[in-house]
Amino acid sequence: MAFLRALIAEFLGSAFLLATVVGSGILAQRLDSSNLCLLVLTVAISTGGVLTAIIFALSTVSTHFNPAVTLVTALRKEISWRKAIPYIVIQCLGAIFGTVIANLMYELPAAQLSETVRSGPGQLLGEAIATFGLIGVILGTVRTNPAAIPIAVPFYVTGAILFTSSTCFANPAVTLARVFTATPTGISALSATPYILVQFASAIVACYFFGFLLAQPTSKTKQASEIEALDRALKNSPDPELVR
Repeated sequence: MAFLRALIAEFLGSAFLLATVVGSGILAQRLDSSNLCLLVLTVAISTGGVLTAIIFALSTVSTHFNPAVTLVTALRKEISWRKAIPYIVIQCLGAIFGTVIANLMYELPAAQLSETVRSGPGQLLGEAIATFGLIGVILGTVRTNPAAIPIAVPFYVTGAILFTSSTCFANPAVTLARVFTATPTGISALSATPYILVQFASAIVACYFFGFLLAQPTSKTKQASEIEALDRALKNSPDPELVR
């Protein structure tokens, strides 16, 4: 039953995430179709705000909402592959559902293939950086202050939408779902494939890089460090009884 609840939470969170991204993009375009700055700002702020809310709301159940995050979790053996595959499938289905809902909210066709080309080495590099940073923020925050995850991750996503050349998809489910909307936040199927490959590759690199960077000392190493510190303290102590 717990696994079923986790899958429902992943579907719901992914759906809300995509409804936010696509819906806010449509609204910004209708407010001012020529103002690209308004569009990006609207998507960034809306995504950050809603992502914060749904992580807080579902944090006791499951809040990956991202196949790249699930992949990293499986590589770190924090979730079994038997569970990781259904997670990834349900995230993609939820994301597509959210895109359909956003289209319907604005009285557009439920699903329409995007023709927006997003290609070139600069944008792929932007996706690599966005995904690498996202995994780093998650692993680092989990290591230092797990309670801050609902704040740290949305803040990073908001910032990354604004500073990366790709506007931070950083999520294979998001990328796949945005193929099905012919609105400003869409991406063509041909462009989506390299995006997804780069996202998964960057997530794997980040998994091992930050795993090394944030590694806790082994018990033997920690014990040796404590013994060395105690030895130094004894040698520097003015009390001859302590030295003895």
